[in-house]
Amino acid sequence: MFSLSSDSKRRKEPELFQTVSDGLKRLYRSKLLPLEEAYRFHDFHSPALEDADFDNKPMVLLVGQYSTGKTTFIRHLMEQDFPGMRIGPEPTTDSFIAVMHGEQEGVVPGNALVVDPKKPFRKLNAFGNAFLNRFMCAQLPNPVLESISIIDTPGILSGEKQRLSRGYDFAAVLEWFAERVDRIILLFDAHKLDISDEFSEVIQALKNHEDKIRVVLNKADQIETQQLMRVYGALMWSLGKIINTPEVVRVYIGSFWSQPLLKPDNRRLFEAEEKDLFKDIQGLPRNAALRKLNDLIKRARLAKVLNLDKENKTESIWVRITDKNSKGIIIGACYRPPDSDDPDIDETQPSELALSPPSQELLASQDFTRFQSAKPKLLQVVEDMLANDIARLMTMVRQEEAATPSQAVKGGAFEGTANGPFGHGYGEGAGEGIDEMEWVVAKDKPNYDEIFYTLSPVNGKVSGASAKKEMVKSKLPNTVLGKIWKLADVDQDGYLDDEEFALANHLIKVKLEGYELPEQLPGHLVPPSKR
Repeated sequence: MFSLSSDSKRRKEPELFQTVSDGLKRLYRSKLLPLEEAYRFHDFHSPALEDADFDNKPMVLLVGQYSTGKTTFIRHLMEQDFPGMRIGPEPTTDSFIAVMHGEQEGVVPGNALVVDPKKPFRKLNAFGNAFLNRFMCAQLPNPVLESISIIDTPGILSGEKQRLSRGYDFAAVLEWFAERVDRIILLFDAHKLDISDEFSEVIQALKNHEDKIRVVLNKADQIETQQLMRVYGALMWSLGKIINTPEVVRVYIGSFWSQPLLKPDNRRLFEAEEKDLFKDIQGLPRNAALRKLNDLIKRARLAKVLNLDKENKTESIWVRITDKNSKGIIIGACYRPPDSDDPDIDETQPSELALSPPSQELLASQDFTRFQSAKPKLLQVVEDMLANDIARLMTMVRQEEAATPSQAVKGGAFEGTANGPFGHGYGEGAGEGIDEMEWVVAKDKPNYDEIFYTLSPVNGKVSGASAKKEMVKSKLPNTVLGKIWKLADVDQDGYLDDEEFALANHLIKVKLEGYELPEQLPGHLVPPSKR
């Protein structure tokens, strides 16, 4: 619980927040929303936020060309069919489907969905009936959906005709979702990596949300290892041309469905990649409050773009528009630090600016005389929010995370490998022999004993100096060998007997085979005489 700082003239008593969500809602309504309304932020950039935007569960947006496995991916996560689901090699999903938790299975049409104040979709009515007729909510009782919601999207096609025939701005709808979801998953088919014009346009629309984007190279079990390497390289090259950032986007390789692998050569790789992706998705509920806080900060900075700061011309670029009804009225100034966030200003020449076509069309219908002049007080309130209130709310986020450490997505495919012998890495590496009655090191112990007795043990033990001469032959770093020594010296007497020496060599073998060492020695690796 913390107090909200406010203008000293208006301050009566500190406002107290019970939760981060409550704090975000009240900060937005009292400090950021007035600035947005004054400078027409909702007309030029993004609709106003509502309580449902702060209260809703984390959302995952799936985007990809047709037949890349988006709907199958959702089915794989939930291990259950959902209403409205259609799967096939042709373009089957022709609607945006919000897959959400509900006590009873059913479908809510788009027109009814956008008037539900409990759902975060009310502002989608701005995209018209053509979109709403292709939008629905599939509700069903599923443990996965108790923690997250998933947005399935129509498959992206190539060709100008198909793009225009949708009847609504497909890229703009995806951008609307991108601002509000917690994770964006771009799916690619290992057999067809061509990025169509529409897909390229969609990725460009997501360019301000790179931190949310993850890439899945699906159906990777259908090609050989050598081909997979080439496909992966081609995908990274293609993405590098579209996503213009120096960082390499994270790509998960695998086959995300419940059918047998066609080519099982890369089974271990696919299992490791699936584990990493599932871990990323499972962490969304825990990081949801931080994501909403981060998005509010980004929104506040974009709102400042439309503020007319006459006092700081070094950081402002003036846009003067003249028509028959106005005499060169300055209608806006754009805050342009290096690599500006403003999406609608194109810098064509060092000393000239041109508004991009979407802004030109929007401005053509505006009455410039109704644009308000600069209001430094509104900007100061937002500056105060960013400098003080957000910092305090960040502390509250950490406190909430610490209070709910077990908050994670459960059920469905997330539970399939949680326990038992089919968990990732079970029975491999340091886990080898976990279910065996005999000590797993015993099968190689005769070979290790030959080396042990060449080191001239005293009273059945070798010193650290003697063991080091043999262990360094593995060429492992001293930091790794030091950890192996601590694990192998079970009785912690500074010496190794024949069983401990064999254990040390077994752990060296585990590391050389590419597995990680355990933090503590598992019970099945403890030498029989030390149990």
